[in-house]
This record gives sequence, C-alpha cells and structure tokens, in this order.
Amino acid sequence: MLDRITDRNPNPPITYVYAGLCPHSGKILKLPRTHEVEQIARNLMVEMAREEDIYAREGKMYGVLLVETTTGEYYSIKAFSGLLNGEAIVAGWVPPIPGRDRVAISEAATLADLAAMKQELIALDRIPAREHYRLLTAEFAAKLEKLSIEHRQRKAFRQQQRQQESTLSGLAVTAALDELTAQSRQDGRERRQLKQARDAVLQPLQELLNRTDDRIRELKQLRKIRSRELQTQMHDAYRLMNFLGTSSSLRELMPAGIPTGTGDCCAPKLLHYAASQGLKPIAMAEFWWGGAGDGETGGLGDEETGRRIQGEFYGACVERCQPLMGFMLAGLSPQPSELDLPIIYEDEYLIAVDKPAGLLSVPGRTIDLQDSVLTRLRELYPEIYSVHRLDRDTSGILLLARDKLTYRHLSQQFEARQTHKVYEAILGGRIGLEKGSIGLPLWGDPLDRPRQKVDFSLGKPSLTKFQVVGQIDGYTRIEFMPVTGRSHQLRVHAADARGLGVCILGDRLYGCQANVERLHLHARELSFIHPDTLERISIQTQCPF
Repeated sequence: MLDRITDRNPNPPITYVYAGLCPHSGKILKLPRTHEVEQIARNLMVEMAREEDIYAREGKMYGVLLVETTTGEYYSIKAFSGLLNGEAIVAGWVPPIPGRDRVAISEAATLADLAAMKQELIALDRIPAREHYRLLTAEFAAKLEKLSIEHRQRKAFRQQQRQQESTLSGLAVTAALDELTAQSRQDGRERRQLKQARDAVLQPLQELLNRTDDRIRELKQLRKIRSRELQTQMHDAYRLMNFLGTSSSLRELMPAGIPTGTGDCCAPKLLHYAASQGLKPIAMAEFWWGGAGDGETGGLGDEETGRRIQGEFYGACVERCQPLMGFMLAGLSPQPSELDLPIIYEDEYLIAVDKPAGLLSVPGRTIDLQDSVLTRLRELYPEIYSVHRLDRDTSGILLLARDKLTYRHLSQQFEARQTHKVYEAILGGRIGLEKGSIGLPLWGDPLDRPRQKVDFSLGKPSLTKFQVVGQIDGYTRIEFMPVTGRSHQLRVHAADARGLGVCILGDRLYGCQANVERLHLHARELSFIHPDTLERISIQTQCPF
C-alpha cells in the first residue's frame, strides 16, 4: 500500500493546486501538484504500461498522493476511480471509502428490483398489441382516405347531374333528385359503418395500451423512488474523514445534490485514507489511463474534442471532488501568505463573504491594486462574478455569483431594487433625528475622483433611509437602509449638510479628523431572492465595531 520515497526535492515546482474553503476557519486550504509527485505518477504509468491486460481495458482516472508519516518518512499511495475491472478492492491500491459495505444487502436487493422493473418496462414497451394497433390504425386510415376520395368523386358527379336535371320537369325531376339524395345518404352510411368497424377493433386495443402506459408510468415513478432511496442510503453511509479527525456523510457535505459517483473518485479516496491513517499529505496528482474518454475530471483533454488523453494530468473534477475539498483538507495548515476571507454563505450558485475593511471588492486598474475579494476567490472558482461592490474601506457582506446565469439573476434584483440592505455605522457626532430619509442626487466629478458630491443638475437620484440605534460618548450608532446603490452614497448622505451633516467616523475622504483606524461602516444584512429556489434568504454578519 505504501511505497517508500527516499530521494526528495524539498522545493519542487508547483504545476497545479487543489484548493477548498475550510468550513471551520473560512480559510482557503491548498494541496499542490508538484513536479516531484508527477514523476511518482509517471513511474506508476510505466508499471501500468507493462500490464496492459489489467489497466488498458477501460479508461479511468488514477491518482497518487505523497504523504509524510509521524516519524518524518515519506511514502506514496495510489488509488483508482470507481472499480478496477469490476473490483473495488485491489492489492496495493487504496481501498474504497467505507460505507458501501454497510448497505450492500439493501443495495443488492434494490438493484435486483430495479433490474426486474427495467425488464418489465422493456416488455411493456414491446407488447405485440402496440404494433398491432399501429398497423390497424394505418390500415383504417388508408381505407377512410380511399373512401373519402370515392365519395368526393361521387359528390362531384351528383352535382353535375343536378345541373343537367334542372331541364327536366314534374315527376322526373323529383325522382332524379330523390335518387341523388339516396346516393348521398348511402355514402354517409358507408363512412359511418367504416368508422364503427374501426372503433370496434381499435378501442379494446387502445384500452389495453392505456393500461399498459399507466403501468409504465407507475414503474418509472417507482424506479425513481427506489433509486433515490438507495442513493440516500449510500450517501448517508459514505463518511469522509478529514485531517481534523472529523467525519461527515456525503449528504451532509453536499445537501444541494450529489452527482452519481461522488466519493468514488481518486482524490477523496486518497485524502480519506491518508486522514484515517494519520498521514500528512504533501502533494497529489491525478492522471488518465486507458482509452480516451470523458472521465471524472472537470478539466479538458484534447482542446478540440474535450476527450481525456492517456498519461495527461488533470485537476479536481468540478462536480464530484471540488465541493468536497474544503472539508477534506480541513486540519492542514493554510499557506502563511494567505489572508482571512470569511465565507458566511455558500452553495453551488453563489457565495457571500464578510469582506474585511481595506480589501477591494474587485481588482483595480494598476498592478498594485490587484488584491481583492474577486481575485482571491478566482483562485478557487475561476468562473465567479461580483454581483455588487463595497467601498474598499467598508466591511461586510459581499455577494458573488458562481455562474453567469446566477450573476444576471442577482444583478437584475439589485438593479430593480428587490434586495434589502442594512448597513451599521457610527457617526462622528450626534444628530437630532431618530429616523428618516435622505434624497440627495449624487454626481462623480471626473476631476475630483473618487469623491462624490451632491448635484441637483447632473446627479443621479439617490435615496437612503436611516434609523438611529443609540448615542454614546458623543457618537451616534445608526442603521442605513439604502434604496439606491450609488457610489459613496451613505458616506455623502451622512456628511453633507443637506443630509445628516455628520460624517461617518473614520471617513477622512469626507472630512472626519478623528484618530481612528478604520471607516466605521459595515454591510450587516442582505436579503434577496435565491436564483434557484426562488425563496427569499437573509444573510447577516456581526458588526465588528
């Protein structure tokens, strides 16, 4: 199981980073893929190439993990995704994550039931009555069409006869017209009789097919229910361990939904085994071996086809592995250079962070202004978008979307003023009002950036509601509920004499001279409609001052 590594490079180049947000600390934890562990993986590929009868039957992901023991020795362990030639346990390879064995009997029974349902569905779909009904329907349709053509021809002929017989008179006309009417009625009887014959033959078949289709729908629904029950059992049984020594089930870790195969990929198997055996992970690498395929990773293979390429390295799969990384790496030390970025809400659609004061929401234009919430999170989530912004010196809730559709949905809510925001602030003095509204149009003078000013000609309408929370030591604690979202809106509405006339404590840009470390403005609450569930959710964070 453990292969001793004696010749090590203490500082190998890093080629990729596995990363996840620790659910306990909110820190981004990272595990690198290095040149060293890639070489270990390539040595494994050489061994696998010698045994094509074992490893070339099917394409799949393989992985190696470089670990350190408590005595300071280094070893590598290896794992395969799913099953290897139908086997879950193979000598020399990391075993599957425990749990499946606990539901083995239930799984076997359920799979047998599902297989029986599948065979019944196939039989019901292929019953002879279905094809017989189709053929008879087509046959009667052809007969009706042929009869309709004949009737149209007769009708046209009768019309010609009526025109010719208009020259007759007396009893001859009456007899001729009666004859034509009798022919028309006979045509109608022929058509009705054919339809009655059709219905007599097809109706029993249709009733049989209706009962059959009802059974098919019943079986499909039952199969879906049984599959979900088994999946729930298995997801509850699979328990992953991290390096804090804590364990959680897959369903606890991925409550929003669990893709098929989660827990059977290389990375979770390797990390779970290392954590359960008291081994410290140093570096990890995953590669594809066997025929080209779509595999379990989220990375692309060939740029043209997106297929996996034998011998190529790939990162954590987006759907199955990446959501587990934060939990599985918990207990590892974060990189010393990383700063805190607390995550206060996260799901597969969006992330809300408690932005610290002094950090940009999005990167600036110059190289010295690249550090921001957005750039930090993009190390972990390349496809992430900032829905709104907070001033650099303002702390509090910042909402980001994890895909473009969510971004558009949330942005529209902000634009339509369907969100509700509460900011908490301390003013640098007392005010005489308890609550009210401030409506002052704001304009950014391009010659005096980044300051905003009140301008009734050029400014955009801006509205802020406020509620005083308390007065202490000559200061005022206040809640702001902005209706619009202009740049520096709260700061100007507080400082301008036509607003509150008292600037926010620490706001040197708008006149505060107090010797304090920060701007005392914090985005404390945010509520909005969730883009997937369409339920209103409310996020709150503690005011730090």
